[in-house]
Amino acid sequence: MYTVVIHKKAEKEIDKIPDVYAIKIAEAIYDLAENPRPSGCVKLIGSNNYYRIRIADYRIIYSIEDDILCIEVIKVAHRKESYKRR
Repeated sequence: MYTVVIHKKAEKEIDKIPDVYAIKIAEAIYDLAENPRPSGCVKLIGSNNYYRIRIADYRIIYSIEDDILCIEVIKVAHRKESYKRR
């Protein structure tokens, strides 16, 4: 079983999402502990260990560290905003 770490920035992004979607997103994040590569996950091009999953119109971007069994949730955003760099 993997350990799931949610960055502070991702937590703040989840807090801004409507509750209907935030609950589904939270469930999906904690399901990653059991299955870090669920059906529908996509490996991001140009990265070694970054993936994304889709929950409605939102994207969860996370990294998987298989050697230490850790998943880091980096960003949670609407699909229009999910790939913009800040």
